[in-house]
Amino acid sequence: MTTPYSYVSPIPVRRAHLGDALASEWTKIRSVRSTMWTLGVMVLLMLGIGLGVAAIVAGSEVSTEGESALGLGFFGVLLGSICVITLGVLTVASEYGTGMIRTTLTACPSRGRVLTAKAIVFFLLVFTVTTLTATVVALAQVAMVDAAEPTGAEWLRATVGVGLFIALLGLLSLAVGAMIRHSAGAITVMIGVLLLPLVAAMFMFSESLAKVQEWLLDYAIPSQLIALYAGKSAMTQSGPSGWDPVWILLIIAAAAMGGAYALLNSRDV
Repeated sequence: MTTPYSYVSPIPVRRAHLGDALASEWTKIRSVRSTMWTLGVMVLLMLGIGLGVAAIVAGSEVSTEGESALGLGFFGVLLGSICVITLGVLTVASEYGTGMIRTTLTACPSRGRVLTAKAIVFFLLVFTVTTLTATVVALAQVAMVDAAEPTGAEWLRATVGVGLFIALLGLLSLAVGAMIRHSAGAITVMIGVLLLPLVAAMFMFSESLAKVQEWLLDYAIPSQLIALYAGKSAMTQSGPSGWDPVWILLIIAAAAMGGAYALLNSRDV
């Protein structure tokens, strides 16, 4: 009696781990055009607007006595954050639109591992690009504008702090994209999260809404970004200051990622 033939692959078989998922997600994010376009436009906005505002202030008679020039980078970062929101959503939602998510989850059945790999690769990429660009803009602004010399804490918040804040905002967008699974819908939701609280507060003229208006002005994302640059609340003395905006956004992004993990594991593809 002969033994039935069994095929033995010449390729060594081993168990997949998080490193394999990270390599897969890195290959995907660096090979799609949306990454180059969104991050490229973000860098151009931060550099162009940041240096343009610095040139206008340097050529005008605006008094900058007692203030550092680092806060001038706010305008470029705020507009650039829209690009990061878009990329964060597309990192996961575009796979649902094209059907690629079926291939991804077939190759890696552990859904939590897939989402973790996407989050790590996206966060590190955005943090690195944003921090480097913010540092270049900050150095140019300090050199161009005759203002107070920034302290070490102000330098750290305007570079590493801004990089962390924008990367966490992108991570929140990725989580919303994973929960909604629709690119246009998730981007619309995140644009609303970015702008709606500040716009709504501007139209609250009633005295009965004064407390709500103050809270929205303090905790709107643009206000928290200003507080990160200035080291104090943008509107009141009781709002977020120093590194508070980073910790607040970290808690919100972690909660959203928890929701994304729960929904990803409970839904069909």
